[in-house]
Amino acid sequence: MKEYILGIESSCDETSVAICDLEGKLYANIVSSQIATHSKYGGVMPEMASRLHIENINYVLKAALYDAKLDFKDLAAVAVTTGPGLIGALHVGLQAAKALSLALDIPLIPIHHLVAHIYASSYEKELRFPCLSLVVSGGHTELVYMPKEFAFEILGSTQDDAIGEAYDKVARILGLGYPGGPKIDQAAKLGKSTYKLPKPHTENPYNVSYSGLKTYINNLVHNAKQKGEEIRINDLCASFQKRAIDMLVEKLILALKIRPVEQIVIAGGVAANSYLREQVLLAVKKEYPNIEVVLPPLWFCGDNAAMVAKLGGRLYKRQFFADLSLGVFPSWSILDYGVLKDE
Repeated sequence: MKEYILGIESSCDETSVAICDLEGKLYANIVSSQIATHSKYGGVMPEMASRLHIENINYVLKAALYDAKLDFKDLAAVAVTTGPGLIGALHVGLQAAKALSLALDIPLIPIHHLVAHIYASSYEKELRFPCLSLVVSGGHTELVYMPKEFAFEILGSTQDDAIGEAYDKVARILGLGYPGGPKIDQAAKLGKSTYKLPKPHTENPYNVSYSGLKTYINNLVHNAKQKGEEIRINDLCASFQKRAIDMLVEKLILALKIRPVEQIVIAGGVAANSYLREQVLLAVKKEYPNIEVVLPPLWFCGDNAAMVAKLGGRLYKRQFFADLSLGVFPSWSILDYGVLKDE
């Protein structure tokens, strides 16, 4: 009996294929990272990312089947990230998924990247509703309230840069390299928050803003160089991280006043940040000790197909399928993920 879901993720700079069974047990999760290539340029080069996905997808697919000790005939469906993300990168994964769907005569399941990140937490603990998810990554920063499964309400988001993007830009300003998140997190542990940085204003009380903070640090560093003054890199990293993360935690706690929940889920690449994990746990324990906080395992925070395959299993049971006319959605809002449109 066919009972395995193959997931494909290629929304940015990781080419990944994973295989789960219908109960969510993970049999393979192969990730081919492009970080070494893009780090030379200080960030992801979209055209280069697409070309590398094309080169890697077949190797990653074969490796996943090998690890899982399965064959194509064992697959019940193929799930693929169709947005949001880089348009060229998304197309590579989608065309591979379509080829498998057509050749094997199995269903094609469209996966929303942010929803996959949220449901990735079910590898750690099953989601309980109502739930509040803080989605933080290189391209996204959103507070998402879920009154029930696959129902979404965006309470707040970034007015400009996503937090992961801000980390990368500040790291570039400080000459720390790419990706910026881990570099700043490591440096911050060696420093103290001694720089006075501005607190950005937002019109929506649940929104965040990072553009002004990034610009302030850019000007601070530029002026210091002009005057021949020393920049204490570790202290500035600690100061930036404290301001950036404290703003998120503040908005999260504020949102709980209007949307009581059973559970809080932290999702996305920035969920690996040690200071974020620490501060969320401390703040929730202090203000709402009865609310469960779910933090994904560190290996699971970045982009990977395990989260795609696991979400694909849930959607397979709901028969949430697409036909071969399916396209990609680079700016796909989580509000438009219509799993419940017929309910």
